[in-house]
Amino acid sequence: MDEADEKQTLHRYLRNVRGVLLWKLDGLGDYDIRRPVTPTGTNLLGLVKHCAAVDCVYFGQVLDRPFPGQDDLDWHEDDDAELGGDMYATEAESREQVSDFYRRVWAHSDATIQELPLDARGTVPWWPEHRRHPTLHTLLVHTIQETARHAGHADIIRETIDGAVGLREGVSNMPPHADAAAWKRHYDKLENIARSASA
Repeated sequence: MDEADEKQTLHRYLRNVRGVLLWKLDGLGDYDIRRPVTPTGTNLLGLVKHCAAVDCVYFGQVLDRPFPGQDDLDWHEDDDAELGGDMYATEAESREQVSDFYRRVWAHSDATIQELPLDARGTVPWWPEHRRHPTLHTLLVHTIQETARHAGHADIIRETIDGAVGLREGVSNMPPHADAAAWKRHYDKLENIARSASA
């Protein structure tokens, strides 16, 4: 595979998983996209905001191509006591504002990815010294991994909120014959296995 094909493949995976994150917000009200679902406060809109920050930093600041709208959202950088500052949207930040910010960051990141060669190097001051100057290739892999990890979180959070599941828009990736009763039987079977294993 030549460099252009490899870059195109990596970029396609990144674009797909970004889209999944935004799709997980569809059909939910403001409460459900913001409400904390885990003890550490993980929530759907916060995952989108965090992944926007990841894209913004790794394809902007790290490659010396800063995103011009980086300060359009509140990152709580001045509050040392703030937990997970980029992992939630403030009351003043709407769903539309966060989603639009992510899309604008995509456009900026996509231009960087298209214009630079895979061996272009950036600087990540917070990474260990021996990895501090990664290539665009490494940054693509890192960002795909980070975004996919949080898309997985979003899958579980969305299912917890309203039972909605699916790989991405238009592709459920679930058995076509499974209904609520079938999933209940499956759940009960797994619960029984777990209880038997711990007896």
